[in-house]
Amino acid sequence: MAGNLRPRSAHSNSITSNTTKQQPATLARRLLFPHLPPGSDLPPLFVSPTCSPELNAEAYDFLALALRAFVNTWWTKITRYDKELLPEITIVLTTVLRTFETRLLTTDFSLFMFSVAPALITQHYRDYRHAASKVSTSYAMGGAVPLPHLFHQLQPHVAVSPEGKIDEEYFRQAFDHVLKSCLSPQDYAPEAERYIIREIILKVLVKDVIPRVTQPWFIQKIFLDLLGPSRDAESDKSANVLPPSHTHHAHFSFHSLLVFFLSAVQSISGMGLALVQAYRQTLSTIKLVNHSARPKVNQRRASEPWRKARPAPISPTRSARSISPPSSSYASAASSTLSLHADIPPPKPQRPPSHYAREPLIMISELLTMHERFASSTVMYTLCMICAATTPFMDRLLTHLLYTRVLCASSILFVLRLSKRTLFPNGYPGPPPIDPTPEEQIIIHQQLLRRLREQVPAFLAPVLLGSSPERTVEEIISPLDDAACNAHLAVFIMDALLLSIFPEMGVEGSAGNADMDVAERSDDDGKDWTPGMSRTTSTMTP
Repeated sequence: MAGNLRPRSAHSNSITSNTTKQQPATLARRLLFPHLPPGSDLPPLFVSPTCSPELNAEAYDFLALALRAFVNTWWTKITRYDKELLPEITIVLTTVLRTFETRLLTTDFSLFMFSVAPALITQHYRDYRHAASKVSTSYAMGGAVPLPHLFHQLQPHVAVSPEGKIDEEYFRQAFDHVLKSCLSPQDYAPEAERYIIREIILKVLVKDVIPRVTQPWFIQKIFLDLLGPSRDAESDKSANVLPPSHTHHAHFSFHSLLVFFLSAVQSISGMGLALVQAYRQTLSTIKLVNHSARPKVNQRRASEPWRKARPAPISPTRSARSISPPSSSYASAASSTLSLHADIPPPKPQRPPSHYAREPLIMISELLTMHERFASSTVMYTLCMICAATTPFMDRLLTHLLYTRVLCASSILFVLRLSKRTLFPNGYPGPPPIDPTPEEQIIIHQQLLRRLREQVPAFLAPVLLGSSPERTVEEIISPLDDAACNAHLAVFIMDALLLSIFPEMGVEGSAGNADMDVAERSDDDGKDWTPGMSRTTSTMTP
């Protein structure tokens, strides 16, 4: 009988091992949800019905990498056996993100993108040029007062020093207020988890992101990346690809005439097809904009059902606190969120926005100093009159482009993946990038000047840039050449963004209602008003 027993072949063993082998668990499952049974899906992180599973997986991956890098590195030195800290922080973060998403979905960012942000940039350019004109004069004590101090006198802010140093306590209190608005009293009470989350956000945003993005060379490098490669580089590359030409001269013949005629027909037909395609695309966009008017802020997405998520498996040891699935409707979730914070006064009703194209045009006019030249001023006033005559359509068009091209799921997914590759190139925080040398910064500056000059066609350069295009292009970049001044702009934009999402953080009578002030000033007599900014202290309450 023993002789009849045959050993199993290697092929059968490999088949058995392949069938029993399970897919390895992801980092988010191992760190954030160690109690989930194998094969079950992660609970949804977002509650919007338009959120794709791919975005949910990328967000969980980014969250797991951040907690492993900034929390697990020191927590494992304290104890190697307690694995409950990261899941508890995940529960708090999930609550914050869901409430934050509710705020985002009920916030109209058209006013911020087309009125507040352009007004802040315009005011930054005006104040910088005003401060630069006072250098080496009696206003600056004969040059004893540097440019950042003069600029700080025009744009004072309690969170920024005249040297451009950001006060961490200001944003620490602001983020703590955000957590208080997003968490229930039971989740907000424990200080350890709240402090960890707050310090992680503070470290990434205030210590890493803002000091980097306010550097002049970093801003210039971003503009270079957005503009793409130079035309000279493309022409040189195409010239290297082309085969070497023959040395003999081409003689006139019927064959060459036929080739020239067919090439001309092909070019004309290609141009005609491009015009037809552009015409059809324009008509389609106009019809889509006119028939898809975006609902009001308080009614937006109120009727959309939230995604029905599978209930998250609950561990026996953590049955009291776990990540619950989203509610069945947006209105019920929003009402439950507001009921947790009944003491927060309701925000003032916003006036219907209008003249979205006006502030961007004023910003472009200030960047190109078009008000200093008659021809460019005529062009700008003509564009302003056209936009004023088509204000309802322009408002709908800009809002449609904002929510279909910029604030869409694909853009958010791209930014999330780019942030993950940048902050965690190998799964862990990479070494700090090396700043370019002064010589390299000069090269970046010169490349940007040349690329900006190439963007303007030759026949439009005298009208838009004046008789000295080089000086005009230089004036576009110069207000962003000081990191201390750029820090003021970054803090003001950060304040405006927080106040757009959390209007209860604003102080009555200060720049906290900057979006309302811009909307009110947009309905004035039509003169070129100066976007007002509070010359007093900051805009938010701790």
